[in-house]
Amino acid sequence: MKRSIPSNRANARLAGKLALVALAMFGFGYLLTPLYNLFCEVAGINGKTGRLDAAAAAATPVDPTRVVTIEFTGAASSGLPWEFRPITKKLEVHPGETVVARYYARNTADEAITGQAIPSVTPGRAAPYFKKIECFCFTEQKLGPREAREMPVRFVVTPGLSPEVHTITLSYAFFNADKTSARRYGSDGAPMEEHDHRTHDPAAGNG
Repeated sequence: MKRSIPSNRANARLAGKLALVALAMFGFGYLLTPLYNLFCEVAGINGKTGRLDAAAAAATPVDPTRVVTIEFTGAASSGLPWEFRPITKKLEVHPGETVVARYYARNTADEAITGQAIPSVTPGRAAPYFKKIECFCFTEQKLGPREAREMPVRFVVTPGLSPEVHTITLSYAFFNADKTSARRYGSDGAPMEEHDHRTHDPAAGNG
């Protein structure tokens, strides 16, 4: 019986270490999403924009004493054979004012291609106050062979935006919505992430 005591102690220590490892892994998994969101907030990337219906936008009070500069950027991914760029490069808006910006997309392939745009707002803390009313990113966009199209985004910056934010950048990354097609053009297509803009329901609260 005396010989079994060290073995029991060793087993107990091993079990304790395994429990600590399991607890650490659980804690890391639990904190992964908040840490990622914090990184995005600090880095100013992947800011998720919201959606607002036209009636609510029309009822939003306008602050004529303040001007916010909105800059627009965008690019197509390597798996999407499109030319994609902003027509509107910059706008100065009053919080609460409904405005429209336009992007240009052209399919350079000899076949129809469907794309999905993923928006991002920087700085991240401005994203909750950037509300889209109408946007090509709400649904997938299909362009025929060599077809070109202007794509509008109608939005409002709500008055709750921090007074420290003077400039907001709205950026779009356009991905090929079909992975088989995307592979032919050198990519795996749109990332499989849960984004508020992926909804196809116009009545959804986010987009």
